[in-house]
Amino acid sequence: VQLQASGGGLVQAGGSLRLSCVASGDTLDYYTVGWFRQAPGKEREGVSCINTDGSRTAYAHSVKGRFTISRDNAKNTMYLEMNSLKPEDTAVYSCAAAKTGIAVDTVAVYMHPSPYRSWGRGTQVTVSS
Repeated sequence: VQLQASGGGLVQAGGSLRLSCVASGDTLDYYTVGWFRQAPGKEREGVSCINTDGSRTAYAHSVKGRFTISRDNAKNTMYLEMNSLKPEDTAVYSCAAAKTGIAVDTVAVYMHPSPYRSWGRGTQVTVSS
């Protein structure tokens, strides 16, 4: 599956952005998907993930309560709604997909990059103070 992320931009602290990731080449129904981010000089960090039917989600502690991951399998698209943005959220955000086939009950492992084989080109999010 190929992934294309969009929706990044420049926003003031406290603002909101909605990232989208459109899949092509396969149906997203079979994939557990996640969002990762990487700030300059820092390691890539798992932000959030969601299983195939949306019944299980996970969030990084730093974004819990502010970010919401969702998916619309009919549109082959996943989303990341980001609210109450902080300057420390500034990073390049990338979406990723792992073909799990079924709706996995435990998604913690998908907060790490290793299970993913498909990655979208990142979109820059910049939060000004």
